[in-house]
Amino acid sequence: MALLPALSYAQGVSVRGTITGADTNEPLPGVSVIVKGTNQGTTTDASGTYQVNVPAGNAVLVFSFVGYLSQEVAVGNRQQVNVKLDADVKALSEVVVVGYGTVKKSDLTGSVSSVGSEELTAYPALGTVQAMQGRAAGVQIQANNGEPGASFKVRIRGGTSINASSDPIYVVDGFVGGAIPPPEDIESLEVLKDASATAIYGSRGANGVIMITTKRGKSGKPRIDFNTSVSSQTEINRLDLLKPNDFVDYIQEVRPNYVSPGATTDWQDEIFRRGGIQNHQLSISGGNDAVNYYLSGALYDQSGIILNSGFKRFSITSNIEIKASERLRVGLNLFAQRNEKQQAYTQEGSGGLTSGVVASAFKFEPDLPIRDPQTGRFTVGRLNDPIDNPYAVATQLQNESTNDRIQGNLFAEYGILENLKFRTTMGATTNSGRSGYFAPTTINAGRTVGGRAEVDGSKSTQLLNENYLTYNKTFGAIHDFSAMAGYSYQTSSSESWGGAGQSFITDAVSYWNLGGSSVWLSPNSGLTEWQLGSYYGRINYSLMDRYLFTANIRRDGSSNFSRNHKWATFPSGAFAWKMSNEPFMQNSNVISQWKWRLSYGITGNQAIAPYQTLARFSNVYTIIDGLPVNAVRPTTVANNDLTWESTAQFDIGADISLFKDRINLVLDYYRMVTSNLLFSVQLPQYSGYATQLQNVGSVENKGFEFTLNSRNLVGEFKWNMDINFSTNRNKVLELPGGTELQYSAAPGHLVGLGNTHLLKEGYPVGSFFGWIYDGVYQEGDEFLQGGGFERVAGGEKFRDLDGDGTLNSNDRTIIGNPNPDFIWGLNNDFSYKGFDLNLFFQGSQGNDILSYTLMELNLLSGINNATTVALNRWTPTNTNTDVPRAFNGRTRRVSTRWIYDGSYARLKNLAIGYNFPATLTKKLGMTKLRIYASAQNILTFTKYEGYDPEVNYASEGATNSNRNLGLDYGSYPNAKSYTVGLNVGF
Repeated sequence: MALLPALSYAQGVSVRGTITGADTNEPLPGVSVIVKGTNQGTTTDASGTYQVNVPAGNAVLVFSFVGYLSQEVAVGNRQQVNVKLDADVKALSEVVVVGYGTVKKSDLTGSVSSVGSEELTAYPALGTVQAMQGRAAGVQIQANNGEPGASFKVRIRGGTSINASSDPIYVVDGFVGGAIPPPEDIESLEVLKDASATAIYGSRGANGVIMITTKRGKSGKPRIDFNTSVSSQTEINRLDLLKPNDFVDYIQEVRPNYVSPGATTDWQDEIFRRGGIQNHQLSISGGNDAVNYYLSGALYDQSGIILNSGFKRFSITSNIEIKASERLRVGLNLFAQRNEKQQAYTQEGSGGLTSGVVASAFKFEPDLPIRDPQTGRFTVGRLNDPIDNPYAVATQLQNESTNDRIQGNLFAEYGILENLKFRTTMGATTNSGRSGYFAPTTINAGRTVGGRAEVDGSKSTQLLNENYLTYNKTFGAIHDFSAMAGYSYQTSSSESWGGAGQSFITDAVSYWNLGGSSVWLSPNSGLTEWQLGSYYGRINYSLMDRYLFTANIRRDGSSNFSRNHKWATFPSGAFAWKMSNEPFMQNSNVISQWKWRLSYGITGNQAIAPYQTLARFSNVYTIIDGLPVNAVRPTTVANNDLTWESTAQFDIGADISLFKDRINLVLDYYRMVTSNLLFSVQLPQYSGYATQLQNVGSVENKGFEFTLNSRNLVGEFKWNMDINFSTNRNKVLELPGGTELQYSAAPGHLVGLGNTHLLKEGYPVGSFFGWIYDGVYQEGDEFLQGGGFERVAGGEKFRDLDGDGTLNSNDRTIIGNPNPDFIWGLNNDFSYKGFDLNLFFQGSQGNDILSYTLMELNLLSGINNATTVALNRWTPTNTNTDVPRAFNGRTRRVSTRWIYDGSYARLKNLAIGYNFPATLTKKLGMTKLRIYASAQNILTFTKYEGYDPEVNYASEGATNSNRNLGLDYGSYPNAKSYTVGLNVGF
């Protein structure tokens, strides 16, 4: 009888199978396969297969692998058992990257949001920043326009400044300010939001920090991945403009002598086309115990939805890590990228154009042909100052740029003692660019000057050296202590140069023959340099894995600031309590984790250009005795006390996991106050200077953030859901002397519009300023007095706010707020067997838009086309309307008539895919094979009447960073996309 167990094993059966990941459908090498209740077992090979002998009867196999949930399977009478292991969501997100190190997510004391690599590659994106949109609470991302290659405005917990930039800093593989790789090459992305997380970056942490870690190789045989997709694109919307017959009726009300040429041209049809995207990426990775490597190449090629616009991005990412000895590890990160952009001018005033291509398309007369049938030349607008023919601008103007970036970061990490490590990095990045512009004689910008050409070049170089020690030690099993201290030095040099000329013999020369122009315009060149030296440190302490303490400090010295304020110190502190680890909660069947967080700290913003604190001179040119003479004159007075904008931030939050991590909640409330705001303050006239940059004023941002991750269904049919929701309230707390500051942010050709915005204590930055529109006057109404205001039936009617019976500038008030009440994102992932479905919505609620586009169209002064709103204009037979009569003497005014609700909800991505089973992919020599189809931006729910509620006219650059939000004029619209793709692994 003692021999029976052995005999049973001898008479057992051999079971084999393949283990794959349920999330990727890829084979998993190294999975542990154990016969339950014994030490009998094996591991899967490189192709994810295994073979093990099991006793006859009711044998159970236990499958376990790091990062995946263990699974038990009864064998029964089967000889083949294939298993799909579910990813352990908690384990995969256990470690997050923070400044100068990593930390277990359960030990975080600060507010940090993570965006996974799968989310970043859910659909073809222009770049990583666009792919982040709607993925993290408290992070607002908006395209400056929909043009291929356009930049994005990123705000983490709102804009902290008025005049200076509020853009976050990007730390890529430890390089501060590093080049952002394409989404396909990113392993993890963390957004550091509160001062506890960002203070380690001191003078650059006030606007948040985005940490990016690129992919690395893993031990095992070489792995090849190929991802490819092709997209077709169309414009997301069109304006509903008057057709030729309606247009002529409208114009003849204002201009009775107007004679129509009789053509029928849809100018939106003429400039728009079907665009497309090709997105391809190929990578190879692998390694062994000594060396790991990753090499990737990516191509993104987009043809814009407007003629003559497009963008190409080529990039190479290479990472190698070498274990040189038991104590020494070295590595090298390399990144190279080329961007090529073909730009369509989309906004008025660019490059001397009367109107950009989009603005021309909606203003231009629909009864004009593309070319004059008599001369064959492009037609020109006849109603106003000559408006450029939109088709001519789209096809004739040349505006191209090329940019090359190369970045390398070398690191070495040495284990001095068991718990003490030293790490040093040396990084360098260089960015070279060239832009060329040529306006031929066929468009306004070149017509009167014989053509105009311009070439500009730039080069910037940054060097960064980081050196820091890290110490970790556990004492007595209840004290967990770590410390980090280091020094960094960063330097930057930026060069620029350019030349221009006009009056060419022919339009065929483009911008590559400036010497062929007979009029040489003034050349330009420049050089700016800055340095930043820093000391920094952090201490983390955990008591009994319940009470967590973090302290950060950084001291920065910057060449950008004044003699008296070269250095500043930025501290922060945080406390967290793992309430769920207390004895009184140990037996809870509902709460898996409940952690409270509290933090406070000070961070800075040094986003001003070099030399702003110094007395500066400008060039002066004059004629003396008939000869040109150049000289210099003082234009800026020095400020020896100019210093950083400083942001003090308080944050309280909670991390909650319920029902064995099936539901995960992150809640935060924050309040930030930015003081020492950088302002150009007007100086007394007798000083001889106009303004001086000074530290005055303060701004507040406060809000709530909510993130919910849930695994709603976990069986064969799976449903995972992610929701993020955030509010932010922005308010000016203090201005110089409490004075209200008015300013204009309007297209330059809108003459006489006056100031459009107001900065006022107690109100948000960027508030719209103007009159309240009360519809139109009717026969018998009492007309308000006021110069320049209409006092006839059918005329515009405005509210007399001060009650004096007269309309004037005193009747203007704040009429809109471009900042949203809240922003949100909703992601749902469904999977069943090999099929998967993704639905991702993103939106904004409560933000206002000031539309110069609709102001220009629906002014109804007879100088350009209009929308179909004009069909409801006031006439003696149509008085029940709030649309004024057609009148050629009407003055443009900023009023509530042009303020629109910019709220929207958008289906950002809809995708369905199929992962082929491992049995098939193995026969084909593959590790994975997935096909999918998706659509982006196909549904948008909004009340906005313009092209697109995601607008940002005149908001690019630090100068206009926060003051000019929510404006729309002639912006390149976003696109709808329809995509098919393929993911292959070998």
